[in-house]
Amino acid sequence: MRRWFGVLVGLIVLLLGAANAGASSWTFDPRKWKLPPSWTSAVFHPSKWPFSLFPVPEIATDPNSGTTIGILPVFLFSDEHNQIKQIFAPDIAINTILGATGTFRYLAYPSSDTQYYAIAGGSQNIARRVDLFFTTGRDRKKWWSFEGRLFFEEDPTERFFGLGNASSQGNETNYTTEQLYFRATLGINFTQQLQLAITEQPWYVRIHEGALDNLPQIDSRFPFLKGIHGGSELLTQFVFSYDTRDSVDIPRKGGLYRVFYGVADRALASSFSYNQLGFELRHYITVHPRVTLAGRIYSQYTPAGGETPFWAMSRLGGEEAFLFGQQTLRGYGAGRYVQNNVTDFNAEVRTRVWETTIMGTHGILELAPFIDAGKVFANANQNPLTPLHPVGGLGFRGIAEPFVVGYVDVGWGGEGAAFFSGINYPF
Repeated sequence: MRRWFGVLVGLIVLLLGAANAGASSWTFDPRKWKLPPSWTSAVFHPSKWPFSLFPVPEIATDPNSGTTIGILPVFLFSDEHNQIKQIFAPDIAINTILGATGTFRYLAYPSSDTQYYAIAGGSQNIARRVDLFFTTGRDRKKWWSFEGRLFFEEDPTERFFGLGNASSQGNETNYTTEQLYFRATLGINFTQQLQLAITEQPWYVRIHEGALDNLPQIDSRFPFLKGIHGGSELLTQFVFSYDTRDSVDIPRKGGLYRVFYGVADRALASSFSYNQLGFELRHYITVHPRVTLAGRIYSQYTPAGGETPFWAMSRLGGEEAFLFGQQTLRGYGAGRYVQNNVTDFNAEVRTRVWETTIMGTHGILELAPFIDAGKVFANANQNPLTPLHPVGGLGFRGIAEPFVVGYVDVGWGGEGAAFFSGINYPF
């Protein structure tokens, strides 16, 4: 969910242009102050800047997080081939729930094989976030791959409507999730397509009072919910995958096919014992140089469902999709439906409608009408295909090949419209 941008740019550009020109070419005379020619050239000729600057107006509404208005100057640093290597995107905004907010973002793309980012932010009202990520071996040309993520969050806008596929809007409650985890994944590459990945994730979770005074708190309406006070876990996961995509970030053909199993156990320093298993299928077909069909099927089961805390169950709703967690349903807020098991279907037609070069960076505008449908359910013997929650919508994507995708997706479901934005494809 992201926002509005455009003021302070003149001052920022002036300072950066001056720093780039160097102080030795200028002396200060208070009687006749003016910019030296070298500075004027640097400031007023964007082609000479060491970056591309896109001041973006930040206006967003989110089913959970409210409305945000702010400014986000995006600095893009490219190499000699005009491929983006770094993104610096700090923002300042006002949110109707959280008050004044600010976020620092730095993303780096040194190569197709290695990427990393650092994100940190906070708000006037409770919210805090630190997200550090590093991955290497993405091309699977070595025998190993590695991915590590350190994540801390206090999110006071979380919603819970009850367990099950028919949970009612009338049961909506609010709470704050405080969580900290470190996730380390080692992938063993048998071939460039075939991989076995092993993940260890120590996970600390606490549930506190939320920031919304107009909604009941979760413990007042669901006092006996499993995991209502949080818990601690050591989660172990195994993922066997076969990957034939032509690109990890902007795939246009091929597929990613995964089966997985995860376990948390009291005997291994966890507060609860449960296991999860399932599969994910993604496939991409280029039907025209400008048109790609993208599809995804996801299914996850939790056999020992009675032991699973609600915050570790399958969650359906929102934009992003993660194994063992959040699944995409773009007509609803994140985690709208929660239960032991989930089935999720996603399809979209990614159509490139316009290409241009802006300040040295080649950009592509893509429109993507999409359809999502999914459900959660308590028992493995239930029909995973009915009844589904259908969603239709339209995605707007800005692409800077070979790594960067920014999106705004608008979806319509059974509870109205939902708007999402961010970086990377949802699948």
